[in-house]
This record gives sequence, C-alpha cells and structure tokens, in this order.
Amino acid sequence: MELLNCTSPAMILERSASVLGCSILDQKLALHLDEHDALQNLRQHFLVPKVKDLPYTDLSYVDEKEECVYLAGNSLGLQPKHVKTYINEELDKWHKMGVHGHFEGSRPWALGDECIVDLMANVVGARVEEVALMNALTVNLHLLLLSFYKPTSSRHKILIEAKAFPSDHYAVESQIQLRGQDPKKSMLLMHPREGEETLRMEDIISMIEKEGDSIAVILFSGVQYYTGQLFDMPAITKAGHKKGCFVGFDLAHAVGNAELYLHDWEVDFACWCTYKYMNSGAGSLAGAFIHEKHAKTIQPVLIGWWGHEMKTRFLMDNQLQLSPGINGYRISNPSILLVCALQASLEIFNQTSMKALRKKSVLLTGYLECLIKQCYTKDESDPQKPYVKIITPSNVEERGCQLSLAFSVPIKTVYKELEKRGVACDMREPNVLRIAPVPLYNSFSDVYRFINILGCALTASQKEQA
Repeated sequence: MELLNCTSPAMILERSASVLGCSILDQKLALHLDEHDALQNLRQHFLVPKVKDLPYTDLSYVDEKEECVYLAGNSLGLQPKHVKTYINEELDKWHKMGVHGHFEGSRPWALGDECIVDLMANVVGARVEEVALMNALTVNLHLLLLSFYKPTSSRHKILIEAKAFPSDHYAVESQIQLRGQDPKKSMLLMHPREGEETLRMEDIISMIEKEGDSIAVILFSGVQYYTGQLFDMPAITKAGHKKGCFVGFDLAHAVGNAELYLHDWEVDFACWCTYKYMNSGAGSLAGAFIHEKHAKTIQPVLIGWWGHEMKTRFLMDNQLQLSPGINGYRISNPSILLVCALQASLEIFNQTSMKALRKKSVLLTGYLECLIKQCYTKDESDPQKPYVKIITPSNVEERGCQLSLAFSVPIKTVYKELEKRGVACDMREPNVLRIAPVPLYNSFSDVYRFINILGCALTASQKEQA
C-alpha cells in the first residue's frame, strides 16, 4: 500500500477514504485496508474463539456462528493452530520411546529450548548466546536482580515506575530487603506529573541525571502495562550507563509488540513472558537476556544443573563448568510441552519480521484511535453523552498496539456490555479498558466491528444508569 510511506496514520486513512470516495467511518475503508494488508494471511495460523463459546456472550445480541472480536492479545494471545499438533507429537514420542525421547527426534527434550532460542533471539534483537528460555518472568527477574543489584552505601537505589506491574514492584521491594536495605530509601519511584497519566521522557532522563550516582539498577517496563506507553529504551539505557547504572527491562508487553534491539542498545539485562503477544499459552515459558559484554563478569547467584556446560553436564562429577552469560542462569530443563507451544508461535513470527508487524501495527492502532476520536470524543454540547478518553500517548513512537481507554460512565458496566456482544478485551482497575489490535491476527474489520459494538455498549450503559 503506497500510502504507507506517509508518516501519519490519520493522513493515510484520510487519503485512502478519499480515494475510495467514502468516510473514515465507512466499513468500505476497513475492507479495503484488509484487502491490501500484506500480513493478512497470518491470521489463518490462529484459532479465533467463536462468540458462542465465550462465557458471557448473550446470543440475543450476536450471531453464534461469528468469530469474537478478540482484542486481548496484550493479556493472552490466541492459540496457534500447530500447538496441538506439536504437543501431540511429544506425547506420542513419550508413549513410544519413553526415556529415549530426551535425545531423539526433531525436538529432543534435553535440548528443546535450544532448538528454538534462535527464533526468540530474532524477535528481541539479540544474539543467540544472549538469550535463554526458562522459568517464568518474575522468577527470571529475581535471578537477574540477584546478580545485577549489588548495593553499596553510596549506590543502593533501584529506579522503577511508581505504577509498575505489581509483580515487578514486589520483586524489587523484596530484593532490596534481601540485601538489608530499606525500600523507603532505596526504592526510587518515578511518578507522572500531577494531572498526567504517562511519564515524560525528559523527566525520566532528568531523574537519572539527578539521582544516578546513587542508583544501582534502573528497571523499567518496555511498554507500560496500564497506559500502553512505549518507553524510549535506548535513551534510558544510554542515560543510565552514563551515570554508571545497570539498566534492565521487563518486556512482558513489548516483546512481539515493539521492535527490540537489545544487543545494539547495549541493554544490560531483560526478561519477558511469552503468553501475551508471543501467543504461547497461560503460564508459558519465559525468556531472559544478558548482554554478551557481561558474559564473563556477571554470574548467577543461584545455580542449577542446567547452567553447567552441555558438553560435560552428564559426567555427573559435581565439578561445575558454568556456561557463560545467560545460559549459566538456567536451573533445569524446561517442559517440552511449553517449548511446543512457544515453537508454534515463533514459527509464525519467522514468516515475517518485527519491522513489518510494527508497520501494520502503527496503522491498525491508528485506525482504532481515529474511529474513537470521530465517534466518542467528549461533546461539549451534550454533557450527558458518554465519551472515551485515550490515555495512551498519541505519538506512535511512544506506544505499541494497545490503547488504554478511560470512560465517562462506569467501566464495569461498559465491559459487561461488550462481553455480552462477543468482544474479548481487558479491564484494569480503576477505570481503563485495554484494547490491543494485534497485527499478527487482528484485522481492520475487527477494529471496525469493535467501534460499532462499543456504541451499543455505551448506549446500554447509559440506559442502565438512568
């Protein structure tokens, strides 16, 4: 689509609608965008739930044969079709081979994670030896902080978002306490300016410059889970390093969503889950990264068998030969069933590139933004009309695919009405719906359907209030 050379999604949409002789609000535009979507074939690799199978759908509102409007990939990605096939292959191998499955077949159990780590490294912009697939996100965060957080009397603080995901907050707080420090003094919380929802980059850099000499570790999310803000990770890393800090990121909402170049940005460490945009199922295998510059200088505090070099691991002589870098942090072999689920998703990512996915994502989320602003902006002439406020940054460089929407009517009522009508999205207290059109499998028609259903939900919410 030649119009994609324009920088503004709104401009692309306006020009496309003009060529078609229709309004941006016309379904004709959504169908046109889908028809010219170079990545549209990727959707066929996923299983999209039918509205009749969702637990809270009211079939008096929807056609039970329809697929739901699935906009919750920021919470749990859709199931790739090959997951069941791959898991069944391993169950069959277990049945037929028993213990021999550890080193036989295309996916040996003892090497299962290593069979797909190159695909994961591509997604996060890292070298293969800098990435490991292991554990769950917060377990990996704890393991990494044990190595990178070495407080001294003068450098003992960890800089983190004030509204970080609770798990990160708890991990940081407990790591500070574990080292005999006081979280009230050593946990440096970064707040937005009064009256604002998101953090300004100039404020983050200013905080690092001001407090950097006392900061041991900077830990930010790549994409903020509540607001959907995409942080400038290379700028934060550069500023942190300038002050002598280690810089790490929780990439739970960034991996598979934003372009990442962890090696080139010289990020010190990172960790992520794979059940959101990476579509590998609830409780799936997580990832971790340590830059190669630390391979010989940073070592794990807690060590397990799987951190021993593979070539001598099975000598069983209890003489540790620690794998360098992140591979030394592996505690034990991961479940092959979790490997199967992640492999099925990574193979789909391998059919395209994060650059291509990001290009579609900018337009797809821009389309959602334009329709919300056209249809549900606050109307000063009608103060009773429900409206929507987007708290995610409008600058496409400062967001991924998620838009966080705040409402003038009770959020739980709106959410309930959307569920009745076959929309799967995500509600977060106190007052936000997180809507994530995922470029791997969502279409422009999904966004169009959501906008129309949202109108019905708002009307129903208003009637319930009356």
